[in-house]
Amino acid sequence: MITSASNPRLKLVRRLESRRARDKLGLFACEGEDLVAAALDAGIEPVEALVDAERPALVERLTGAELVEPALLAGVSTLGHPPRVVAVFRRDDLPRGTGPPVGLALWQVGDPGNVGTLLRAADALGPAFVALSPGCADPTGAKALRAAMGATFRVPTAAWDEAPAPKAALVATAGTALWKAELPERVTFVLGSERDGLPAGVAAACDLCVSIPLAGAAESLNVAMAGTIALYEHRRRVG
Repeated sequence: MITSASNPRLKLVRRLESRRARDKLGLFACEGEDLVAAALDAGIEPVEALVDAERPALVERLTGAELVEPALLAGVSTLGHPPRVVAVFRRDDLPRGTGPPVGLALWQVGDPGNVGTLLRAADALGPAFVALSPGCADPTGAKALRAAMGATFRVPTAAWDEAPAPKAALVATAGTALWKAELPERVTFVLGSERDGLPAGVAAACDLCVSIPLAGAAESLNVAMAGTIALYEHRRRVG
């Protein structure tokens, strides 16, 4: 049982709070039995697993899991309530690619909650992929993982330049109304950053521009809401 805060496994979890460390090591930490179980259900095995010695969880599924004094496990947690299990996974074990017929390409979406929510929407309204530009939040950061609710382990991701055509830019105004647009069965919806939306050059490079008409004096939707509506409209059409 781990009884020292200087244990290298605990140090690794603390280190992985940093995106720089996650990028360098190709690893990320996942807290809580629901998220860890989602990874296991997807066939993704952790490289490390730490379990609360007094409230063990998933020990029957985590080969080689190490028991940890509760206060020490709580000390490496980013959650308001201490988790019963923390596991470390390889980024390379996550699904990759643009195989599904619909996807979201995110341009500098910097809020991890929005990135995680869009992964969750892609999981629920897909199958769909999510492509990320430089400047996007890390989908393997703690906040994004919580917002994705396990979708991180099921939804394939890709780099921005891997997103296939045809592409439909989702713009706040001046696009064809989403429900009137002629959308191909295979399409990538392109969404911009929370504050600035899509740069004109990025939108112009897309095959078509669509908008979600809004009521009253509303100016825009949250990017996660807009992406979810676009995925729903695509699914409504293809059945």
